[in-house]
Amino acid sequence: MKLYQHFRPEEQPFVDQILEWHRMVLDQYSLKKTDFLDPRERFILESVIGKNEEVHFSFWEGYNNIERTRGVLYPNFLEPDYEDYDVQCYQLEYPHKFVTVQHPDVLGALMNLGLRREKFGDILVNGETIQLIVAKEISEYVELNLTAVGKVKVELRKIDSTELHTPDEQWNEQSGTVSSLRLDAILAEAFHLSRSKVGPYIQGKKVKLNWKLIEQTSVELQQGDTISVRGLGRAKLLQIDGQTKKEKWRIVLGIKKSK
Repeated sequence: MKLYQHFRPEEQPFVDQILEWHRMVLDQYSLKKTDFLDPRERFILESVIGKNEEVHFSFWEGYNNIERTRGVLYPNFLEPDYEDYDVQCYQLEYPHKFVTVQHPDVLGALMNLGLRREKFGDILVNGETIQLIVAKEISEYVELNLTAVGKVKVELRKIDSTELHTPDEQWNEQSGTVSSLRLDAILAEAFHLSRSKVGPYIQGKKVKLNWKLIEQTSVELQQGDTISVRGLGRAKLLQIDGQTKKEKWRIVLGIKKSK
């Protein structure tokens, strides 16, 4: 299928899933909710569905700079409203004057409940304020079972999406040249490391490409790809501007370093 040639081999099962959703919407004349999708998955959905005349799509836009969010696919005679996305927002109540709770702590606590990552969205941290968004179908389970983050006792308070904090989204642009578009070469350029120092991050399972763990240094990046490195930050490949006379690639990166 020509459609597959636009995506990486590991993304093809998700393409198949989108095609199945498309078929279900047409067969059942009804809305189809997605789980929480990362930005790369949203891009794939947008690319596959495109400007289809029979099936449309939209995403829940609860706040600016949203990363993971739910979408709905729907037939052209319907129009989704807020309730159709089925999201529930919470604020974490804990003794913040005495203990510190961080993003990885909350993520770990949620995963330890046996939840799939696709069932909850962004975890928003703004100083001592921590907020999270979950799929409504698992919200009661989360309320009953998320009683501690590590050794810290917590309670969940339901909030409206208007109370959510907008994440800080400050990226610094950085131009440079690389010998190839391989992951290790781009990482070295983005974070000013030698190629030999990049390897341990990848081998240590600290690197994600488009929100998925990656362990191959040789994978080639495409324009629009996002890399995250635990402890260093994130890099977006914003632009590929062709090659120099010495056959190096001119690139523009967006860099967001860890605090």
